[in-house]
Amino acid sequence: MKRQLRQWIKKTKLIETGLHLVMRLFACLPIHQNRFLFESFLGKQYSDNPRAIYETLKQEHPELELIFSKDRQSVLHDPTVQTVDRMTIRWIYLLATSRVWISNSRLPSWLFKRKGTIYLQTWHGTPLKKLALDMDDVQMANTTTERYKRDFAREASKWDVLISPNAYSSRIFRRAFDFSGEMLEIGYPRNDVFYQTERHPEILERVYSRYQIDRTKKIILYAPTWRDNEYVVQGSYSFKLPFSLEQFEKRFGAEYTLLIRMHYLVADQVDTTAYPSIHNASGYPDISDLYIAADAMITDYSSVMFDYAHLKRPMIFYTYDLEHYRDQLRGFYFDFEQEAPGPLVLQQSRLFEEIDRLHKWSDRYGPAFAAFEKKFCQWDDGTASLKAYQRILQPASNQHKGESS
Repeated sequence: MKRQLRQWIKKTKLIETGLHLVMRLFACLPIHQNRFLFESFLGKQYSDNPRAIYETLKQEHPELELIFSKDRQSVLHDPTVQTVDRMTIRWIYLLATSRVWISNSRLPSWLFKRKGTIYLQTWHGTPLKKLALDMDDVQMANTTTERYKRDFAREASKWDVLISPNAYSSRIFRRAFDFSGEMLEIGYPRNDVFYQTERHPEILERVYSRYQIDRTKKIILYAPTWRDNEYVVQGSYSFKLPFSLEQFEKRFGAEYTLLIRMHYLVADQVDTTAYPSIHNASGYPDISDLYIAADAMITDYSSVMFDYAHLKRPMIFYTYDLEHYRDQLRGFYFDFEQEAPGPLVLQQSRLFEEIDRLHKWSDRYGPAFAAFEKKFCQWDDGTASLKAYQRILQPASNQHKGESS
């Protein structure tokens, strides 16, 4: 296994070196001023902040060439979206000749960013867990803490503009990313849909139809974070569901449907086929639809809590590994146990008790939620996508950053 892994790493490095050299050649070509390249979660999804900006731009500026980067194994279900496969010569060509890159996670550190290209980094959440340079011990596959931080700093040095969802995040992003560029403090484009209530009935119908859910039943969304240390080999992570689907089905199946949304790195880890009231919704195109459809959400330390808070609905925090996650794996930026806008439960029995008490959630956690919402939902008003694209449509300036290596 170790020998195969070494051979895979060596082959990957050779491919990356070759693509980097090709990209430098393509950088001799003119930049297409109307070409924008988008990517969400390493090309695994058509979702999140890049999708929100893409769709607003497409509607308002049809003259632009808008292209979504995708992993070769991924399928984008909207046939109107122009795509390009990652790690191909065409992908390199489009990156080299695009005026704007828009991504919500890191692009490969070996990419050559030329002067005249704007890199808009949207990131993908308000941080509870420590990020990047703030992490004391990085427990991820095929890297060390020193290498991870070095690569992250190199990547962040290429960002021209970074979107921030709230003042709390701005302070952390500056330090954790070692970012000295322009902070666009506008809220998150992906949250615009929460304020566009005229769209909600159609979204609700789409989710209920997708999973053939009885319209008399309510929906609970389970959306946990991923654990950095639960990797098998390079690029492969594991996850074991921390409660019994069988017992959930027996106890709540008549009233609720459970939609499980795993992190994209472990999206295929849960088999729900034996339970009619439970569905693995990890492959659903955009989690925002699931938020809108869900009457309540169960999570743990995931940044989904900050987005779902915009809907003012109940949240339960199933933090079964709280002590380990807080003290050993990641660490938190604030006192989560004191500020969480809902109950923290450590055992399945307590989780199920809290589901039984969802109808009393507002009475019990209203004040805590109000404080949480004030702190983390301060800028969103449904116009973040508009503000983001207005910024990147500005004429080119001398502020663009070139290759940082």
